[in-house]
Amino acid sequence: MLPQVATVLAVTLFATTKLVEARPKSYAVWAADSVIARGQGNGLTAGVPSVQYADGEFQWGLRLLYERTGNQSYFDWIRMGADNIVANNGSVIGGYNLSSYQLDPLRTGPTFIYMYEQTGEAKFRQAANVYRGQLNVHPRTEEGQFWHKLIYPNQGWLDGVYMGEVFYTRYTLAFDTHNATAWNDITSQFELMFDHTIQLPGAQNDFGLLYHGYDYSHTAIWASPDRGHSPEVWDRALGWYMMALVDVLEVAPANSGPLRPTLLRILNTLVPKLRDAADPTTGAWWLVITQPGRALNYFESSGAAMYIYALLKSVRLGYVEDPHGSIVAAAKKAYGYAVENWVIPNADGTMSWNNTVVVGSLNTDGSFDYYVSQPVDLDDLKGVAAFLLASLEYEKL
Repeated sequence: MLPQVATVLAVTLFATTKLVEARPKSYAVWAADSVIARGQGNGLTAGVPSVQYADGEFQWGLRLLYERTGNQSYFDWIRMGADNIVANNGSVIGGYNLSSYQLDPLRTGPTFIYMYEQTGEAKFRQAANVYRGQLNVHPRTEEGQFWHKLIYPNQGWLDGVYMGEVFYTRYTLAFDTHNATAWNDITSQFELMFDHTIQLPGAQNDFGLLYHGYDYSHTAIWASPDRGHSPEVWDRALGWYMMALVDVLEVAPANSGPLRPTLLRILNTLVPKLRDAADPTTGAWWLVITQPGRALNYFESSGAAMYIYALLKSVRLGYVEDPHGSIVAAAKKAYGYAVENWVIPNADGTMSWNNTVVVGSLNTDGSFDYYVSQPVDLDDLKGVAAFLLASLEYEKL
């Protein structure tokens, strides 16, 4: 070998080794510490109490990290987040309004239950009761699907299953475990959403996945003539639903009736399709999955992180068989892309998380042009919280 070639190879190997050594031992810890350093996920927006579903998502990841590391600061951050939106009398403050009948706020409910179980403070049980009371009067379709919000009559969105049913499950498990009606209702929420939004064979751009939502009344501008579903598969909506499947399955008790077999059937239907929908070159997923490679479409980070979490967790807990390792391989490939492309080291030692779309809604026409026109954010908690969850699963491999 020529001396100069050997020198170049030695320098390259040294640089590569130093790069690997510079990476953190735990991306989960790095993500969590960075969110806390930025003052996110603690029930406050601009210093004012604010009920935000992304806080609930992050606090769930922080709880898992606390249980793994024993780092008291993580528990304290969760506690602060709950204290900031729960008054001493157990009322939920921070903009929560029962009469708006939104499912989104309920994602903070599992934090209330966890705090009650850890501290025994009655205010957290009462706050959980407030949310549970909403479900008793929340408007539904004739079939029983919760409306996503009062302002969207008869519409079920995939997002709402994660917001509502994870809390509904946790509450029933903690306080009402023998309520067969509740377990059947939770099952129905997943099943109705699946039946109305699953792409049927022969559909245009068929990936066998779930459209963003449906309108039972078929009156929305975007509602299809057959089942009233929206026109596209939006990555984060499907991500919420996938995370809800594995998170509910993890705690669904033996006496939950049809819940476990129903969710296992749905999960085993979707996981192989989701694996196959990844871009073959990068391993990532398109923002609008039904339009791969189309101009203005891009690889979006929050949905990808949610998929990694759900895929790895479904295999780890034995919900989905992976005899050839293709599901885990797909998740690992996507995780590698995420770390290389969306994790940004900062000079202060924190990391930033890039390429999370700020919003996706069905309040307009649900078109491809709508989704790709929405802004992309840096350090959006919906995305970095999902990356925390994905990292927790990846680090268990």
